[in-house]
Amino acid sequence: MTCKSGRTLLVVVLLFSLVLFAFGCSKPETAQEPVKVGFYAPVTGPAAADGESVLNAAKLAVKKINEAGGIDGREVVLVDYDDGLDTKQAVSIAQKLTTKDGVVAVVSGSYSGTTRASAPIYQEAGIPMISAYAIHPDITKAGDFIFRQSFMGEVQGRAGAKVAVDMLGAKRISILHVDIDFGKTLSASFTEKATEMGAEIVSVDSFSMGEREFTPVLTKIKQLNPDLVYIPAYAGEGAQIIRQAKDLGIDIQFLGTEGIDSTMQFLKVAGEAADGVVITTNLNRDSDREEVRDFIESYNAEYGFKPDMVAASTYDAFTVLFHVMKEKGTDPQTIKEGIRQIKDFPAVTGIIKGYNELGEVEKTVQVQIVKDGEFHYYNEIADQEIIAAPTE
Repeated sequence: MTCKSGRTLLVVVLLFSLVLFAFGCSKPETAQEPVKVGFYAPVTGPAAADGESVLNAAKLAVKKINEAGGIDGREVVLVDYDDGLDTKQAVSIAQKLTTKDGVVAVVSGSYSGTTRASAPIYQEAGIPMISAYAIHPDITKAGDFIFRQSFMGEVQGRAGAKVAVDMLGAKRISILHVDIDFGKTLSASFTEKATEMGAEIVSVDSFSMGEREFTPVLTKIKQLNPDLVYIPAYAGEGAQIIRQAKDLGIDIQFLGTEGIDSTMQFLKVAGEAADGVVITTNLNRDSDREEVRDFIESYNAEYGFKPDMVAASTYDAFTVLFHVMKEKGTDPQTIKEGIRQIKDFPAVTGIIKGYNELGEVEKTVQVQIVKDGEFHYYNEIADQEIIAAPTE
């Protein structure tokens, strides 16, 4: 063999070795890095019941997408934190998710205070965040990476007024609301719309979160004898209000909000006293749409009890994200743009017509009534004047 031939053979061997090395170090498509999605909720603290519900929904959504092959063969990993309903903790979580955890998007399964405090951090980091059910209007005003999956307070308050005045015929109304963002926002928008529609607000009272004694204020309301009592409250306090009203012999129509849309915490505790209570929400349990039936059955099979509104809203937030990722990719900027392009998307909480310039969802408002210990269809609000969210 000549020297020239030997050198040629050596070059070929070296090139072949390099090719083998390159292929050996590369990852096949199915072994790519996972897609990380962030999540935070009040798993402990005063809102732990909602926290458990939404964490269940988040895990179910991730389980389903992975069973379906993930995002183009990549596994989806849920990076979840407990904010304890504490704004400082929510801010700390946002900093972790946007700096060290490598998430491409985030879902808030928390309340308005914690979501509002952390939203600017996701905006600054350029990470899309969908608020599952927090209602404060300032949340989406943080910027164009922030979206809301449920109705903002202004929309649900207007819807409540329409239910109270047009559907239930109330002319004189008392309001009893929890004294935080949730209750204040709903009370204000309800009052504005109900007054505009010709109703009189005869009293407005508030209570602290965690309150358990409502006899004094309910006695006052009984003496005023309104046609309806509007209660923007959460499930724990709402159940006590309804029970104590029954004990006092108050035979007045109660109208609640999504805050008491809870099978385990509201219906179970309020018992028979809850029958006849009407609520505005975004989950129609009696819907025959496949998305709704599949979610309710899957959730019940997985956890042993039926889901509530916060679970459905959280599940939908993840479903929207996964749909966009499969269609557009997993780059945060692309995800943001993809969410804004969604039209007529069949979600559990209704057909999502789209998200407006402010990131607010547009869909019909569901009205449910308690019958024989369960929530059932009462009506639906599709009036554009009611359901249209502000754009600035």
